[in-house]
Amino acid sequence: MIRAVAVLSLLVLLVLVLYVPSAHPPERFLAQLRAEHEAAAAYWGAEPATRMLDRAMRMQDSTAEVTPIPAAKDAPSPAGVNGVVSREMSSVNQRLFNNAYFRAVDALLLLASYRLSTLLEWLPWLAVFVLAAVVDGGFERLIKAKEFLQHDPEMFALYASLGIVILCATVIGFVLPAMLHPLLLPCVPLAVGVLAGRALGCFHRRG
Repeated sequence: MIRAVAVLSLLVLLVLVLYVPSAHPPERFLAQLRAEHEAAAAYWGAEPATRMLDRAMRMQDSTAEVTPIPAAKDAPSPAGVNGVVSREMSSVNQRLFNNAYFRAVDALLLLASYRLSTLLEWLPWLAVFVLAAVVDGGFERLIKAKEFLQHDPEMFALYASLGIVILCATVIGFVLPAMLHPLLLPCVPLAVGVLAGRALGCFHRRG
C-alpha cells in the first residue's frame, strides 16, 4: 500500500510540476513572489523577509548551476571551432531554452525557493515539537514490544501514506502561483512529525 501511494503521489507531482509552467506565464510567478514577500514583510518584519528573499536567491543560483539549461556565458567559444557551426549551435540553444516555458520554469523555481526559504525560517521553532513527536512514537513502539502488545501494520501503512501525500502536496503547493498564508507552511512539518511519530509507534519491533 505504501509503495502504491508513493508511486501515485510522485506521478501526480511530476505531471503537475511539468504542467504548471505551461499554464502560467513567468510574470504570474514573479507577481506571486512579490505578493508573498510583501505578506512576509508585514508578518515577520522587513529584516527577516529580506533574509528569506536573500536565501531564496542563493538557492536559485545553486539550482542554476546544476540545471541542464545552458546560460549565454556557457556557450562554446568560436575560437578553434567553425564559426558557422558555433552560431548554429547557439541558435539551437536559444530556440530550445529561451522560450516562455523555460522562462516560466525558472520563475517557478524562484517562487518555490522563496517558499522553501520561508519554511526554513520556521524550522528552529518547530524542530523541538517534531523531535518530541518522533521520540514519543519511539517510546510507544518500545513499550509495546516489552509488554507484548499487538502492533498495527494497517495503521502504520495509513500514517506513512498520509505523510507521503502531505509531502507531495507540499511540493505541489510550492509551485502553484496561488497565495499561501504565512501560517500555512509551518503546519507541514507539524503534521509530518505527528504522522511519523504515530507510524513509528505502530511499527513492529521484535523484543
